[in-house]
Amino acid sequence: MAYEIVTETVAARPLAAVRRRVHPAEIGAKWKPALDQVWAFLRRTDGLRTDGHNIFLYHHPARREDPMDVDFGVQVTRPFQPDGEVTFRSTPAGPVAWTVHTGTYDGIGRAHDAIHAWRAANGREFGGTSWEIYGDPGDDPAQIEVRIVYLLAE
Repeated sequence: MAYEIVTETVAARPLAAVRRRVHPAEIGAKWKPALDQVWAFLRRTDGLRTDGHNIFLYHHPARREDPMDVDFGVQVTRPFQPDGEVTFRSTPAGPVAWTVHTGTYDGIGRAHDAIHAWRAANGREFGGTSWEIYGDPGDDPAQIEVRIVYLLAE
């Protein structure tokens, strides 16, 4: 699959999220219990839920082999007071490079690789965070869409 890389300036997206410190290989085992807490909180808290999506916000460490903080979250309408492990977070605002991965989740790494290749070819630096915006689930895994977004250094 060829990935088109788009650059633009984006606004922050407010999130209700649970943060975990994980190695990339652990994400598959950590995301669901964290999001279950977020969705339980949203079901019992009026006025926060939007038609938004699940968003995983990655805070990249200086060394790629080190664990990173990941906010497993859901878009919300406004800030709120923490409730247990569920806290208010937001994606950063600013210049980004992004692409869309369509297909099964096991192929998302290729979309990340495409953005890294674009960065190297264009002499750009990343800004320390990236996020994945998960589209609505459907019956056909080949049609799943995930937007991969990297903050660019200014």
